[in-house]
Amino acid sequence: MSRIVVSLGGNALGKNAAEQKELLKNVAVPIVELIKEGHEIVIAHGNGPQVGMINLAFSESLSTPDMPFPECGAMSQGYIGFHLQNAIGNELAKQEIERSIASIVTQVIVDVNDPAFQRPTKPIGTFYNKEESDNLAKTMGYTMVEDSGRGYRRVVPSPLPIDVKEKEIIQSLLEANHIVITVGGGGIPVIRKGNTLEGIAAVIDKDNASAKLAELIDADMLVILTAVDNVYINFGKPNSEALEEVSMDRLTKLIDEKHFAEGSMLPKIKATMEFAKNNKIAVIASLNNAKEAFKLQAGTIIRG
Repeated sequence: MSRIVVSLGGNALGKNAAEQKELLKNVAVPIVELIKEGHEIVIAHGNGPQVGMINLAFSESLSTPDMPFPECGAMSQGYIGFHLQNAIGNELAKQEIERSIASIVTQVIVDVNDPAFQRPTKPIGTFYNKEESDNLAKTMGYTMVEDSGRGYRRVVPSPLPIDVKEKEIIQSLLEANHIVITVGGGGIPVIRKGNTLEGIAAVIDKDNASAKLAELIDADMLVILTAVDNVYINFGKPNSEALEEVSMDRLTKLIDEKHFAEGSMLPKIKATMEFAKNNKIAVIASLNNAKEAFKLQAGTIIRG
């Protein structure tokens, strides 16, 4: 039996709530297979598109007060967690398996002096064309960047996670044989102020948060499920190469050669390397290949 942290990419969960619910029905199947095999499962998820849409909806509303960004993150944890609980719970019931699932509203502690606050890089929300992007930058004061040839997106600070406030609760639930959904969207970023915690406007990369959580709960394996089958170098070019099993040394060299985008694949690579360095296994694969990825038969495999 292994303890596995499964990290689901926000961009891979569809463009709206209805699409997300349908996609998660398929995701639930291989996760339930892991549960049947006796593995302890922790599920994390992204929220870049979702939290951006929530924030923008409040910002554009003429009748609703603006909503602080940490609260938007908490909202996304709630509704994505509900969809995950529902999809996995329904698949468990279909297979007549009695297990409980809990979504934890999770606070992740960051350093207020993290240099990321001075250099926003984390894309959130939907894609825009150049004209729309320029208008948002002008009217809303957003920082907008071009994202991997797919259009323009808003970027916000993405500080590194230091600790997970609810880690003891997560550990207790796992020990009681429950399935846990946590660090949604990378967790709600909070900073220490004396003896208190206070939310701050940022999005922690969910892969960094997943890797930190996996370390804190001593997981055996970290699986990042995203929208692409593998990590690629020279992505989208005639000489593109899908990486299958890759060494830490080669990944370090590829990072130095700037093969991976800061707001896209680079955080996934760094998160998996950070986790795998302690003689662990990490995988980056597509949602469609989840079943094979869990068996180390698909995706990009990184071993420590």
